[in-house]
Amino acid sequence: MQFSEYMKKASLVGAFFVSVVCSLSVQAFCPAPERLPQVAVAQVIDGDTLRLTDGRSVRLIGLNTPELGRKGRVAEPLADAARNHLQQLVKASDGRLGLRMGREARDRYGRVLAHAYDVQGNNLEAALLAQGLGFFVAVAPNTELVDCHRAAEAQARQKHRGLWKRPPLRQAREIRAGGFALVEGRVERVERNRGGLWIELDGPLVLHVPLRDVAAFAALQASLRGARIEARGWVVDRGSRTRRDQARWLMRLSHPAALDVRR
Repeated sequence: MQFSEYMKKASLVGAFFVSVVCSLSVQAFCPAPERLPQVAVAQVIDGDTLRLTDGRSVRLIGLNTPELGRKGRVAEPLADAARNHLQQLVKASDGRLGLRMGREARDRYGRVLAHAYDVQGNNLEAALLAQGLGFFVAVAPNTELVDCHRAAEAQARQKHRGLWKRPPLRQAREIRAGGFALVEGRVERVERNRGGLWIELDGPLVLHVPLRDVAAFAALQASLRGARIEARGWVVDRGSRTRRDQARWLMRLSHPAALDVRR
């Protein structure tokens, strides 16, 4: 390819090359496995979901992007930007991607859970995270790229890109609705029982680690009491299922990378 032709193509997908440059420092942690199965993309649904030409829907592992406006709801900030950026990444890869399937193959909606790589071997989740167009998430057992994705988000956070231009942290005592949240609070009580590990914060929110995942949090447990923490995940309303002395809102954690302990 002549240099002039290369530059012409680059001008059409400039955002793709910007993202690659910005994410070079994190791609070393996200090497593309050899001989990944190649798939053709029919449509980019949103910033973290693709539809393939064979009809399958793919939910990208390791990030959660802002929700688009649907059913009369207003789109969350940067939702359109995340979708558009993923579209550019797919287009720059000629509409074909390599998929690395998760240990858990599908989510509760039947979507395929996978990591996606472009034709150059770049991980698409890391590229989006490095631009601040999504939040890093760690949900066991699909945690093979946790270190890479956390590093990509840290890069965006340090440089105040995208979602990190304004601190997205919510205080635990201010939680009043469900959905994905990045929460900050002080640990008031830690309890281990047959249901797992329960971390009560200074507000109407409790963090729950299911029994099957408790062992992974062993190194953190001693430092939790009285600590100020940052947690990320999906908040659910327990509503009438709670006693008066129980927190109404619950966030389930399955991997320690979703919990940052501070003093």
